[in-house]
Amino acid sequence: MQQKSATEAAPSKPARIRILDAAHELMLTLGLSRATTKEIARAAGCSEAALYKYFASKEELFIRVLHERLPQLGPLLERLTAEPREHSLEENLTEIARQAALFYEQSFPIAASLYAETQLKRRHDDAMRAMGAGPHMPIRGVAAYLLAEQRAGRVQPDTDTYAAASLLLGACAQRAFAYDATQEGTPPPLDSFAPALARTLLAGIAPGNRAGSTGSGDTTGSPGAPDTL
Repeated sequence: MQQKSATEAAPSKPARIRILDAAHELMLTLGLSRATTKEIARAAGCSEAALYKYFASKEELFIRVLHERLPQLGPLLERLTAEPREHSLEENLTEIARQAALFYEQSFPIAASLYAETQLKRRHDDAMRAMGAGPHMPIRGVAAYLLAEQRAGRVQPDTDTYAAASLLLGACAQRAFAYDATQEGTPPPLDSFAPALARTLLAGIAPGNRAGSTGSGDTTGSPGAPDTL
């Protein structure tokens, strides 16, 4: 007898929840490119037409999986941007690094398959662009937070906040895949990785930690105004 998935075994859940659960499960196991809406609908115990009653496209479904099934960075950044002095800068950067690393760790296996199919990746990017979404948005969110810290006097006035955000999130994204071929085969423990990353970034952007640099915090090299995630 064929074993049913968790979503198929729980038809009492609302259809939208079953669809999100099935999409999350299949995107993790098959990758985004191979997880078709037909397969997702079958695993959720509904028709493909029913799926499209809740989600306009697979791209929209993907975005909802990211927002409703994965660790969230957006709410944290919104809170820190509104109240940058709630905690120390190091504590805030550590928490951002922790949440970002968790997000990339869980989202990378889902999205990685897109990069093997050029046409599908192009269609996906077009859809993300139309929805105002995409992997650049977390960078903008962190840059907005750092700009708030800069205005509060806790970040060097000449710091390029977009570049600093890119460094922070780039390291978090690399943690999701860059250590697979090491002897251990696992990424650095999050409890040591996040604080170390925060301290290292802080050494370059905190007032009094460096001298002789030039530039401005909100640079023309930063593409677009910082947006909320």
